[in-house]
Amino acid sequence: MILSAFMMLASSANPLVIAHRGASGERPEHTLEAYALAIDQGADFIEPDLVSTRDGVLVARHENEISETTDVAARPEFASRKTSKLIDGQTLTGWFTEDFTLAELKTLRAKERLPQLRKANTAFDGRYEVPTLAEIIALVRKRQSETGRTIGLYPETKHPSYFRSIGLPIEEKLVATLGDAGYDGADDPVFIQSFEVENLKRLRGMTKLPLVQLMAGAFGPPDLPGMTYAEMSTQQGLADIARYANAIGVEKAMVIPRDASGDLAEPTALVRDAHAAGLKVHVWTFRRENYFLPQDLRISIDPAAAGNVTAEIRAFLATGIDGYFTDNVAEGVAAAR
Repeated sequence: MILSAFMMLASSANPLVIAHRGASGERPEHTLEAYALAIDQGADFIEPDLVSTRDGVLVARHENEISETTDVAARPEFASRKTSKLIDGQTLTGWFTEDFTLAELKTLRAKERLPQLRKANTAFDGRYEVPTLAEIIALVRKRQSETGRTIGLYPETKHPSYFRSIGLPIEEKLVATLGDAGYDGADDPVFIQSFEVENLKRLRGMTKLPLVQLMAGAFGPPDLPGMTYAEMSTQQGLADIARYANAIGVEKAMVIPRDASGDLAEPTALVRDAHAAGLKVHVWTFRRENYFLPQDLRISIDPAAAGNVTAEIRAFLATGIDGYFTDNVAEGVAAAR
């Protein structure tokens, strides 16, 4: 079992509020502006998903296919870069970060990924750049100096096996960049997360920073065909995870599923079993729009209207979770206080 003093502090008594892609309920996700707003709203951690450019620079995008989150499709100079690729068993068509240098990506501008649900956010389309990991770290350091608060980083390695297969491994670059900024110890405010298993084991041999095994109930790790996250969430599976990771990051339904009516049902044993294995439990993702909420916490039939996400978060807090991801940091902070 791997545990640190920092992990002991990050407990269910003081659940961590993790800004999912920044304050992505109010600004286009994975932009410096979204991260800055999340910090202003009181987030304990900000979460950058990391992919690589062609020249090996780590940048923040939810996926390496960027047509949903940038204006690349409207840029005629890059029309010829549109292509199809097989990534983690799925064929995707679009524009991919690994086909762009950092200088080229910096000419693009971010846009709202969910315009149907977050129309107000589209007012910021075209304003913001794609940030690098180094720029995100610089923002965190600046805001820590200004506020006197500790602001954590929660990077996710996206499609690490794929990037390694094309000669752009993420792990080494991530550990080196964090190390250069002074993040290299078990007590440092960083969690590194992944849906894969072998890259977390590789990272365990490279860093003492806390690691998080991500899990989604209906799937399995992309690098271990035949294995399911359901198997990994058994008592034995959790004991195995505890040999290389400090926490699990799980989708909400693995902690509290929904019943046939779409309401919250009874909690599972996952939080109890994970804690027994020495693992912290972080849950994703809380969003205020009715579309994402349980049926009984929706305020109206409008899918884009704000429902009672505070009540949803508090129901999960009652299970003893140690932290949670949210697109709406102000509501997330209020629910925990």
